[in-house]
Amino acid sequence: MVNNNLKYAREELEMTQEELGYVFGVKKATISNWENGYDVIPLNKLIKFCNLYNYSLDFIVGFTRNNKSFSKIEKADKTIIGKKLKDLRTKLELTQQQIADECSISRATYCHYEIGMNLVSTLTLYTICKNHKISMDSFLR
Repeated sequence: MVNNNLKYAREELEMTQEELGYVFGVKKATISNWENGYDVIPLNKLIKFCNLYNYSLDFIVGFTRNNKSFSKIEKADKTIIGKKLKDLRTKLELTQQQIADECSISRATYCHYEIGMNLVSTLTLYTICKNHKISMDSFLR
């Protein structure tokens, strides 16, 4: 998902994996795992990266090929994002179970995202946005 453009952006910034790891407080191996698709960067760290280095989320996750649409996204507030998830689901006329199924997660996990108990995972948000042709940047603004 976010591996190729994250690596591309890091290299464009002339940063090593170790230097980017320092920014996030993680090890070089964690950055490598994100870039190679073995793990997914947490949403709060993805937003931090985009804000620090002026990249759009849509570019990093591969929804667009250009980075012209950068606009700073405020802190990843799990309550606000949860409300947006619920509003979107209602607008799409889907149940929590239907969204959970398309994201390959449990309904309980999705429910926790909607009520703001947990911050939605990057992969879940990516899947919802991709399946319903929604910009991640727009969704989080």
